[in-house]
Amino acid sequence: MKKPDLILNLSNSSNLSKTDAKIAVEVILEELTQGIVSGEGVEIRGFGGFYKKYRKARQGINPKTSERTEVSEKFVPFFKPGKFLKEIINKI
Repeated sequence: MKKPDLILNLSNSSNLSKTDAKIAVEVILEELTQGIVSGEGVEIRGFGGFYKKYRKARQGINPKTSERTEVSEKFVPFFKPGKFLKEIINKI
């Protein structure tokens, strides 16, 4: 599902216009982003948590040339699914 599909589904399943649904989705995504960037993370009980994880520097290999290269340290977004989400996925 892509963002326009999410907006359309939200609009159809609620009494929101497409414009209001678009604003709601954009606000939610902005708040998720700010929570992850700030380091606090965002936890939605039953669904999961969004965090940023630290990755230390390491040696990487270019798959095309097999050349070794240094990959610098960085933060990456991380999602940890909640118990309810894991259960639902495994039932299907």
